[in-house]
Amino acid sequence: MAEKACVKRLQKEYRALCKEPVSHVVARPSPNDILEWHYVLEGSEGTPFAGGYYYGKIKFPPEYPYKPPGISMTTPNGRFMTQKKICLSMSDFHPESWNPMWSASSILTGLLSFMMDNSPTTGSVNTTTAEKQHLAKSSLAFNCKNATFRKMFPEYVEKYKEQQLASERVSPKMSIDENTRPAPEKVLDLTEDVKRVDRLKDLRRNKRQPSPTWMMFLLICIFGVVMALPLLQLL
Repeated sequence: MAEKACVKRLQKEYRALCKEPVSHVVARPSPNDILEWHYVLEGSEGTPFAGGYYYGKIKFPPEYPYKPPGISMTTPNGRFMTQKKICLSMSDFHPESWNPMWSASSILTGLLSFMMDNSPTTGSVNTTTAEKQHLAKSSLAFNCKNATFRKMFPEYVEKYKEQQLASERVSPKMSIDENTRPAPEKVLDLTEDVKRVDRLKDLRRNKRQPSPTWMMFLLICIFGVVMALPLLQLL
């Protein structure tokens, strides 16, 4: 059971968070338990988490703000283990460093900043940039399978539906473009035609040039007749 001072403090912090939201963060308390907050971190541009939506929980102790909360993440992200408490100076891993002046906003800001960092800590994991990018791309679909997430963050469920519709519109268009793409023009092979023309030219040239053997034979015959005429006259 939360103490009265704790409830008032958390209600005040939620109103302040609604008035001045933390960039790339959406958070709200559970309707049935003011001590349990649900959050979504949006991956920052220029990082492997860009385009990702990371869902998690913050559980405040009844003694808050005199004791720190526990923080965990549900969405696979490549930075922290899921369903495990994350070690932060603002979490219950380090009660000795907790400052009662810190608020839900400062906790969420610190969590987002620490997620974008590569510093190892209890509950962190080592993954490649490609793995983080893959998880970011599939994060919203993963979250929308969670009934609590759908109830707490209907705006993200709508965003996921819009992404699905946009993807369905693009896929048929790509198929139509591929089907209507003009077939490549056939390149005419003129090699055989050129060879055929060359052969015809050769035949014509041969016809125009009589064989030299026949020419010589003809000249010899004519010469023999001419030489035989005087002899025929003497007879």
